[in-house]
Amino acid sequence: MIKKLLFLLLAFSVLSCGSSKKTASKRRVVKTKTTKTRTSTKRSSSKSHAIVATALKYKGTRYKYGGTTKKGMDCSGLMYVAFKTHQVLLPRVSYEQAKRGKKISKSSVKKGDLLFFRTNKNKKRINHVGLVVEAKKGVIKFIHSTTSRGVLVSSLDERYWKNAFAEARRVL
Repeated sequence: MIKKLLFLLLAFSVLSCGSSKKTASKRRVVKTKTTKTRTSTKRSSSKSHAIVATALKYKGTRYKYGGTTKKGMDCSGLMYVAFKTHQVLLPRVSYEQAKRGKKISKSSVKKGDLLFFRTNKNKKRINHVGLVVEAKKGVIKFIHSTTSRGVLVSSLDERYWKNAFAEARRVL
């Protein structure tokens, strides 16, 4: 147990935007009548709204590499905590989170979807993640944690985020 704890602490200090703790993703798949599919969609939608509401509670929290609490949080930690609070397990790092769910187009993004970015100089690997809090009339706003300003809501229309955008995914 102590070895595992030491390993996790070491992992927190090695990776960008999060630790290397891996967890399984739980998704409800309903393959029955159309009415059940609609019910599942409604549940997913309400769960998405709840996840967004949880993430918004961390607005203003300072950035802390590897952080997952109100004392400090990084981008993937914010997603990890917001989803875990509602029994949806995501990996702890952004580039692993980018392997979960279904890839979707930017035009079909809705509240609760994840946005992934490449903000490093070589732009080879995803290293940042945000959660869509609003998608209206082509304007996409997302919550995330930045090293300079902590947890905040930004717009995908901002030049920096528009240029760094890599892909969008729907986990629920």
